Amino acid sequence: MSSARVEALLAAMTLEEKVGQLGVFADMVRPFNPDVNPETNARNADQVLDEIRAGAVGSLFNGYGVEAGRRLQKVAVEESRLGIPVILAADVIHGMKTVFPIPLGEAASFEPDLAQHTARATAVEATASGVHWTYAPSVDIARDQRWGRGAESAGEDTFLSCAFAAARVRGFQGDDLRSPDALLATPKHFAAYGAVAAGMEYATVDISPQTLRDVHLPPFKAAIDAGALAIMSSFNDINGVPASANAWLLTDLLRGEWKFRGVVVSDYTSDMELIAHGYAEDERDATRRAILAGLDLSMQSGFFANHLPALVESGEVPIERVDEAVRRMLTLKETIGLLDDPYRSLDLAREADRSWLDAHDALAREAARRSIVLAKNDGDVLPLRSAGRRIALIGPFASDRDNIEGCWTLFGDKSRYVSWEDGFRAAMDDAALLDVVAGCAPEAPLDGGIEAAVEAAARADVVVLALGEPQNYSGEAQSRVQITIPPAQQALADAVAAVGKPVVVLLRNGRALALEGAVRDADAVLVTWFLGTQSGHAVADVVFGHYSPSARLPVSFPLASGQQPYFYNHTRTGRPETPEMSEFKARWREIPNEPLYPFGHGLTYSRFEYGDVELSTSELAWGDTLEVRATLTNTGTRAAEEVAQLYIHDRVASRVRPVRELRGFAKVRLEPGERTTVRFTLDLEALAFSGADGVRRAEPGTFDVWIAPNCKAGKPASFKLGPARG
Repeated sequence: MSSARVEALLAAMTLEEKVGQLGVFADMVRPFNPDVNPETNARNADQVLDEIRAGAVGSLFNGYGVEAGRRLQKVAVEESRLGIPVILAADVIHGMKTVFPIPLGEAASFEPDLAQHTARATAVEATASGVHWTYAPSVDIARDQRWGRGAESAGEDTFLSCAFAAARVRGFQGDDLRSPDALLATPKHFAAYGAVAAGMEYATVDISPQTLRDVHLPPFKAAIDAGALAIMSSFNDINGVPASANAWLLTDLLRGEWKFRGVVVSDYTSDMELIAHGYAEDERDATRRAILAGLDLSMQSGFFANHLPALVESGEVPIERVDEAVRRMLTLKETIGLLDDPYRSLDLAREADRSWLDAHDALAREAARRSIVLAKNDGDVLPLRSAGRRIALIGPFASDRDNIEGCWTLFGDKSRYVSWEDGFRAAMDDAALLDVVAGCAPEAPLDGGIEAAVEAAARADVVVLALGEPQNYSGEAQSRVQITIPPAQQALADAVAAVGKPVVVLLRNGRALALEGAVRDADAVLVTWFLGTQSGHAVADVVFGHYSPSARLPVSFPLASGQQPYFYNHTRTGRPETPEMSEFKARWREIPNEPLYPFGHGLTYSRFEYGDVELSTSELAWGDTLEVRATLTNTGTRAAEEVAQLYIHDRVASRVRPVRELRGFAKVRLEPGERTTVRFTLDLEALAFSGADGVRRAEPGTFDVWIAPNCKAGKPASFKLGPARG
């Protein structure tokens, strides 16, 4: 139910003013980055202010700054007829001035609480810069690593993604949405954007209703349950119907089943793209289809402004549908306190305050090092001793500061970025023992680069290769065919490895990669993602042993690019790849049906031993709960954190079930020789799935259950779920 104030405003509005509340346009009054989207429906600052004055703009996006923000809000409140304030939005994805690890990297921490803290810090900085609303978090499930926007996601697993989706919403929004530092969250992209065919950006999604419900929709529901009041429709179609005009998705499911009461905003011009899809005949038809399907706000296309009034006057769009959308937008503004305080989050003194700086730098360093995955450490080459050893730091990212942020970072304070070289020099007892050689550019050779790198490697006791993807290889419109490092870097790695010194690879990446040659065969591999502001210090903390790595892979690293889409929780096949099967089995000719590094994989600087899985009962009665436990022992020589992971498998069901499914995780810190019992609880919901009829339910039968360090490890126990009662 909306308030009396909202209803009074609605009753006083002309049709044009109502339509104005449904338009979201680029903020050309404040600093704006035009390179993040194609230019469409361009306006200058004076035009934007004139439209605000006329009540024709409800929201602006991707500008920042308090002084100009107060100027445009003053026009809205004091110079427009009804004085309705504008809500100011921005793509603040994984940091504002302080940049935190890309969401995929942060998901590797397996610590949703960490994501809540970094989202809260981001909200503090964004709102201090005059932003009310962020278009985040991205909660897409990324099962195909060719797709570039997996960098914005929490990876390939639904259970893990749900935990991070809810945590990020809570972090952005805080405890009180009317607080000056509350930042409205917008889970996106609704829905199944991560399932685009062949990992191709903006492509089609052809998907079963059961997979849609069990894999791709739950993180959105988790975000809504955590308090999200806005949601963004995706670019893709779902089974032939574009998401931005999909009535089943935006109305039947979202409003009907889920009872969502917030606003649905289009992605950038996604209503316009209904024409290119071939789903709408022209602009007018696209507008009609989008709003009738349940889209409330049109971003940047201008279609609603240009065509809704005539559509209402002709009777093709009922005024009640427009009122419904406007009511939701006004209620959103009221909920965050804008109708009471139009200058909320537009405080010059707060913008100038930098008292948060040290705390946010410390949090950025902690988040970064907790996101680093130790994928390989043969011979315990890591951690490195910084005393008395000459280290050759070789590669295009050794001193680089241009590829630290990762994708979708519009507002980062680049003056604070710490390179890997900076981090190493600060951590070493004698920085003169560090030789730094680029060897090649990120995508091309350098004259004499390999020769200089080989000479440095020959002088060194250990080689650290700073390799990976340039940051523009991941993110929107960055689909790849070969998910390998660029050839120039591969050639550098192969030449340096031939010198014969111990080799450590620091891998900078926005997706799982297919590692080859000397990179794959290095003595140690650290997956460092794009770690943000404190990248150099965080990597040095791990490399030199000041922090024992504790992160785990949220995506499977394949043996080859051609395995994509590869994900651990694939369903069983009638001809699995097992030793007793002949050649006629589920495999490729060249490689086994296995990853290089599986989902959940990650090492520490210690050793952990898992005891047998124990169950509170072997016969789970319908409606009861089951405790699953195992003893975890640190058998190594230093304190470290282990991520114990709970997996299940339903042996026989009415739909073929995944070989394993994550249903719990716990990060546990143990001293050398210390042991503890890790405990998880399973209930009917954890065992349920969507049946052929679309109804989610558990089915009686036998289940296997593991507590293990990754999705391929461990010895299972089993239990039986009894029949439904009554």
